[in-house]
Amino acid sequence: MTKYAIVGFGCAGYHGAREIRANDPEGEITVYSEHALAPYNPMLTTYYAGGRLAYEGAFPFGSMEEIARQLDLTVHQGVRVAKIHGRSREVELEDGSRRVYDRILIATGARAFAPPIPGLRPERALMMRTMDDAVRLRETLERRPVRSAIVVGASMVGIKVVELLTARGIQTSLLDLAPGIFPLAAYPETAREIEGRIAGQGVELHFGASIARTEETADGTLRCSLTDGEFREVELVVLCIGTRANTALVNPEEIRIHRGIVVGPRMETGCPGIYAAGDCCEGGDLQAGDTKIIGLWANAGHQGGTAGRNMAGAEGIFTGNILHNITHFMGMDFIGMGDNRRRGETLVCGTPEGAGLYIRAEVEQGSLAGVNILDDYRVSGAIKNYFYRLLTQGHVSLAPVQRGILLREGLRPGFIKRLEEMIR
Repeated sequence: MTKYAIVGFGCAGYHGAREIRANDPEGEITVYSEHALAPYNPMLTTYYAGGRLAYEGAFPFGSMEEIARQLDLTVHQGVRVAKIHGRSREVELEDGSRRVYDRILIATGARAFAPPIPGLRPERALMMRTMDDAVRLRETLERRPVRSAIVVGASMVGIKVVELLTARGIQTSLLDLAPGIFPLAAYPETAREIEGRIAGQGVELHFGASIARTEETADGTLRCSLTDGEFREVELVVLCIGTRANTALVNPEEIRIHRGIVVGPRMETGCPGIYAAGDCCEGGDLQAGDTKIIGLWANAGHQGGTAGRNMAGAEGIFTGNILHNITHFMGMDFIGMGDNRRRGETLVCGTPEGAGLYIRAEVEQGSLAGVNILDDYRVSGAIKNYFYRLLTQGHVSLAPVQRGILLREGLRPGFIKRLEEMIR
């Protein structure tokens, strides 16, 4: 009987377990999880914190008890793994005990990261990544009236926190050291339009600055000194600055780590029998041709499933993905695909300030470099599929079904024709 260990149990870990069980009904699967929660989608935490989603709604696969029963798992909850010994395939627990396995899947995910801010006590520094973070923010908002807040981090998570705060009537400032919103996804022209719409809903935007230090007054107000010399007085600070892959339990002399654990298309690390999937690992970036952390829920699922199939002796290949962000907030949609640092010849359909679909595509040396979409998420699947096919199959035309979707949603035939001509 093959013995499997899954360390970390989010989306990647769940899909890994499901595929192991599908391909090895008799294998012994042991799951180690630091917390007692079932896998949840981190992007749903803001919906719970804002009161738009029941607590149970953040857990798409059911409770841990249901999952363990369905997949015949042995689950150790609230157990911290201190180290994974790759060469000996051992899981070492915090108490020093070790257990040997035939295959190990590392699916430890990522954690929210923010540098400490002088003067800001830990209990006043809120983040948004985990369900515990969401519970803490919701309880804070329900415990006492909050009239003003600062959100640090103009990210997809940051804007969702801004949305839930403004929906409660809280005067909110959004800060980021970057020059504009969504700096890793939006082209400057798109960012300016988004910023105008957000500001029009009463949000103060302050870019090129962050909080340098805070001072808590007698009534609990936080007086925040900004890095550009300005000041803000608020009652709440939420830090949505970024995430870091959880790789501390891996020995870099055994398993290669860059920003995350580096894996190949079978989700194998360089250490036989050791696999990684999800936000803790770097899989293939089809556009850049290297490895990168692509922190998407669907990406974690594909990686975890691929790892599970290979661990159980079946065949699974996941060559990679492209950078892709999609979010709905404050009455608008934004989709970003590809590397927004790469610029070339610009092709635009619609106007960002107008109603209806707006697409901005950048074509660099005959290749699609990136796409921004505003206000019509329905076209994102067709365009991403086309982008993916261009990277994996070479210069191809839009499939008839993709063309039909784009035409139905308002893309001009001339735009489609010109785009295909530019990337041939």
